[in-house]
Amino acid sequence: MAKSRTYRQTGETQSQLALFQAANGTDQAALTPQQALFRIRERGHYGFINAQGLIAIEPQFLEAEDFYNGFSRVLLNDKLVPMDKLGRLLMKRLFNQVGYFEEALAPVQLVRRWGYLDVRGNLTIEPQFEAAGYFSEGLAAVRSGGRWGYIRTDGSFAIEPQFAAADRFSGGLAPVQLASGWGYIDPTGALIMLLPFDACYPFQGDVAPVRLGKKWGLAHRFSEVLVEPRFDVPEHELWGEFAEEMAVIITNNQYGFLRTDGEIIIPPQYAFAGDFSEGLAPVQSHDAFGFIDKQGNMRILPQYADAGIFSEGHAPAKKDDRWGFIDPSGEWVIPPQYDAVLPFRDGLAWTESAGRWSYITPQGETVWAETNP
Repeated sequence: MAKSRTYRQTGETQSQLALFQAANGTDQAALTPQQALFRIRERGHYGFINAQGLIAIEPQFLEAEDFYNGFSRVLLNDKLVPMDKLGRLLMKRLFNQVGYFEEALAPVQLVRRWGYLDVRGNLTIEPQFEAAGYFSEGLAAVRSGGRWGYIRTDGSFAIEPQFAAADRFSGGLAPVQLASGWGYIDPTGALIMLLPFDACYPFQGDVAPVRLGKKWGLAHRFSEVLVEPRFDVPEHELWGEFAEEMAVIITNNQYGFLRTDGEIIIPPQYAFAGDFSEGLAPVQSHDAFGFIDKQGNMRILPQYADAGIFSEGHAPAKKDDRWGFIDPSGEWVIPPQYDAVLPFRDGLAWTESAGRWSYITPQGETVWAETNP
């Protein structure tokens, strides 16, 4: 599990599926748009339960994704269709592709052009772009005529197409590629800084990852270059992403941590490291996993075959080919007994045993279990 390093509860990456059956039959949960929902699977079809294990949306879809920003995407007639937490499908039209909702708008593709869909299923920006990004801080990057610019939520251009590449705004700045190289612009399109790198990425607070060849470093919104590219860019792992103001760094296959101020707080020394969460990060020392704090102290000695990040006071840990959950002291709170698990979210954790899925509480009680995979 720790090899994935970052756990997202959105999109295809966190597909938890199962079905709750009460002793006297299946109860139907009252639907509310605010409740947390969890994907389930029964007889090859997917639906959703609430945190009490009651069915909120009956298993009926051949594919379904976890909810993100209030919407799931389900498969209908070989097309992904957005669905809200009340089980309503936004299907006034079927699109070739449908993205996720950000700032109440989702990019959609009709034939070869992209536009935007609102949360009521209305096509508020007609398909007209060659490519379209997500809205952030009121602007979205779109490609028109082979160049990238930025549009407002009404579809009008705030920054005319002129860039070879463009990414989202964050903290009032967006990375763009010009003929002279990569840099950052403000919402008016003014160039704030031009940097000598092969690529620049969105800001995370005051810092942003930058890449030169196969090395990455950090730019700063006030001092431009904070850390010259020196850390390895892995091929199959996320890099340059900060969690609790710490980012994993890799040098010569050794893992350590960089702080947002540019200081290497924990020099590369581990065979693997996961993101910090709730003040602790899983690390692999030789053949075992333990947990360190932000000062580099080994808070939980290496003793597990694998481990995941802490969430809601529990972390997945593996022993003798079985997964369970530990607390911040390293004690087992749910003994290792599962073939696979995911971190807790909204009070439940997904587990799998013998191909069957279930959801458990932090006390280890099963609130829902799959009957027919």
